Amino acid sequence: MHIVVDAMGGDHAPDVVVQGAVQAARRFGYAITLVGDEARVRPLLAQYDAAGLPITLVHASQVVEMHEHTMAVKVKPDASLNVGMRFLRDGKADAFVSAGNSGAVLAAALFQLGRIPGISRPALAIVYPGAPHPCVLLDIGAITDPKPEMLVHNALMGVAYAECVLGIPRPRVGIVSNGEEPDKGSALVRDAYRLLAASPLHFIGNVEGKDIGRGVADVVVTDGFTGNVILKLSEGLVAFLARHLRREFTGGALNKLALALMLPGALLMLPGALLLLPTLRRLKRKVDYAEYGGALLLGVDGVVIIAHGRSNARAIASAIRLAAQAVEGSMLQAIKTGLERLYHTGSVTKAHLRSLRGDLRQP
Repeated sequence: MHIVVDAMGGDHAPDVVVQGAVQAARRFGYAITLVGDEARVRPLLAQYDAAGLPITLVHASQVVEMHEHTMAVKVKPDASLNVGMRFLRDGKADAFVSAGNSGAVLAAALFQLGRIPGISRPALAIVYPGAPHPCVLLDIGAITDPKPEMLVHNALMGVAYAECVLGIPRPRVGIVSNGEEPDKGSALVRDAYRLLAASPLHFIGNVEGKDIGRGVADVVVTDGFTGNVILKLSEGLVAFLARHLRREFTGGALNKLALALMLPGALLMLPGALLLLPTLRRLKRKVDYAEYGGALLLGVDGVVIIAHGRSNARAIASAIRLAAQAVEGSMLQAIKTGLERLYHTGSVTKAHLRSLRGDLRQP
């Protein structure tokens, strides 16, 4: 397994990227090629004791910065993400990972790799935490105004992700709407609902926002605008709860300690507070983006992971592991096979959508 990593991508690059790559190489044994400014990256390899690990370094003289316009990839051919993407395109690597400018990574992937035949637009997919198990949520920002058939493509790609990476057999597919009834939602959602219901996918219907994390569906599809709002709202809520719990727990424990000093019998209250610690740690792991690695860019003809811009070393290592899992699970081939099946049934053609609309107008 050979993963190429953009060493210059992310808010804390190249330091945490190199550190995460070293962790992944040491823990999983993957061969890793780091692409970036050699003068900055090589000392970090020494600092993090990469000697003897299967890590190589390829110099790139340019960087697409986080604040730059997406089209910077066109005027910076030797940017680290362009060089790395060419490695993947030319078969020198199995997957590409970057925590850099997500729009630029998307553009570079389209320019260098192209789309999978039959896919009109790419989508970004993440593992969304939930109970009793997480789900695949897409699109979280690649395309904000898709057509109905694109949501069917997204559903198919999400199914391939769930099957090949998460090991979920026959994943249940739902579409985000403002109610469970089939006639709820925007025109886009209603049209996509009809196409999904007629497809060979295991479509279960509409999913309300409150149910995304409850495990009612294994794959949840939506447009990139709504998906990004869901993601950012969830991140903000998790951050708020973490701060609130930390403040309440710390204050509560101190109050109990003060009470115990005055009333010896109150010492019995302390074990209960301490028992909460493992539970809080498990909860943190479930909702921590660093556990899941990043978003899979689906629809391009190659395995591409876009990690969070503020990724730490553990998140980079998780992104590399996710890339390897997608390759090992033959996810790209699963998407291509699924597309053939969809088009064979004719369930995503514009003519079929028009016929469905016509059927609904009949008395």
